[in-house]
Amino acid sequence: MSSAEDALAAGRAGAPARSPDTLLILLAAALLAAAIVPFVPAGYFTPGAAVALDTFHYADARVPLQLFASGDGEVGLLNLLFDGLTSGNRSAAAVGVIAFVLIVGGAFGLVQASGAVDRGLTQLVTATGDRPTLLLSVLFVAFSLGGAVFGMGEETIAFLALLLPLVRKLGYPPEVGVMVTYLASQVGFGTSWMNPFSVAVAQNLAGLPLLSGAGLRMAMWATFTVVGIAYTLHYARRHRAPPALRGEASAPVASTVESTVAAAPLERADWLVLAATLATVAWIVWGVVAGGYYIAEIASQFFALGLFAGVVAVASGRITANGAAEAFVNGVRQLVPCALVIALAKGILGLLGGSDPHAPSVLNTLLFSLGSSLQGTPELLAAQGMLVAQSVFNLFVTSGSAQAAITMPLMAGLGDLVGVTRQTSVLAFQLGDGLTNVLIPTSAAMMGAIGVAGLGYTQWLRIVWRLALLMGLLAMAFVALAVLTGYR
Repeated sequence: MSSAEDALAAGRAGAPARSPDTLLILLAAALLAAAIVPFVPAGYFTPGAAVALDTFHYADARVPLQLFASGDGEVGLLNLLFDGLTSGNRSAAAVGVIAFVLIVGGAFGLVQASGAVDRGLTQLVTATGDRPTLLLSVLFVAFSLGGAVFGMGEETIAFLALLLPLVRKLGYPPEVGVMVTYLASQVGFGTSWMNPFSVAVAQNLAGLPLLSGAGLRMAMWATFTVVGIAYTLHYARRHRAPPALRGEASAPVASTVESTVAAAPLERADWLVLAATLATVAWIVWGVVAGGYYIAEIASQFFALGLFAGVVAVASGRITANGAAEAFVNGVRQLVPCALVIALAKGILGLLGGSDPHAPSVLNTLLFSLGSSLQGTPELLAAQGMLVAQSVFNLFVTSGSAQAAITMPLMAGLGDLVGVTRQTSVLAFQLGDGLTNVLIPTSAAMMGAIGVAGLGYTQWLRIVWRLALLMGLLAMAFVALAVLTGYR
């Protein structure tokens, strides 16, 4: 078994067994929705008028719900998954978003199969190995970008296993390795402007254009990344072992790692794939800002990247044509659970009567009740409450796409009622979801990462709580800024 496989096995072993699967959580939510629908009156907001508390009305009839529906327009509990999968259109959830997620997954599978990302990261170690401060900074930025662009999380465990011997040889404790890999990826994940598995899903469910509001999010990513680097370097400097005690026992392992890295220099194929990845990101940003691109166009851009990476990998002899096809399928396969999450979430909305504010539904009644309880609450306070609620909810549902699917329809509508823009609601979601992943014991990826580093959970908390507190305050500041500027 390779070191990467060892790391992944350790990650699975370190995952908390008590955390239920996301699909089970959504099925439980569906049963709860089916249980309350017969007893909660349906409501709607006046068609043609702004969604507000004084435009709400109760409908004459309740939302019809059956165990099994056999006709068009009817809603049944057992029809939940099929109705969710077939809802929407090419530009909306669930059909459009599911197609987008699966295509992006296949494209990422081809990029990963080319080996360019792995070689690029390992070459960072070689290029900066004799300048440890630069090495840590560059690694933090690289993994933060991985979280922001690719939604990197569990994948960092394999890189952590590779880097730990070198981290020890440089005199740093193992938690520094966790900081520049897993923690950095979650900083990027929580502040991303384009993460297809959280921000994209949340924006679509909130009825916002994909990648909209990217300017503030890019500034936010840069701010959080700089703060994370500063904290990591400060911690590493304070806890670095003196030269006489540095990595004597692990020197043979470290030497092996360094020789392995040095034996895999970047080749023309690597440069082509890495350059194409950066060019695709730039192309997507241009397309969204200047070309009005949406889900269909962005999915096609990622597909173009995947095709290019596959052609390069096959032409360079790294994989066969059949291997490229398998890599694409494997990438799609890894995101099938995400597609099912989106479908179930849309199915649950169907059980509640749908998300149209002007059509009778139980969801509208719940929004009216929540909005009435918050009536008179300042917008700043309401937005901060959303941030706190999303942070707490992440303890129970650690999947970013699942949390978006469950909470965004409610939070987006609630924001409309209390004067918080939908873009701010999405911002509160992504910050609450992503940044708490470095703290919560129900995160299998985090428990796996600290397990590979040989750290206990309470030990990790003692190390990271100051940074988590600082990031929490920064998150509150950015949410407040979004409210004050009317972020859209």
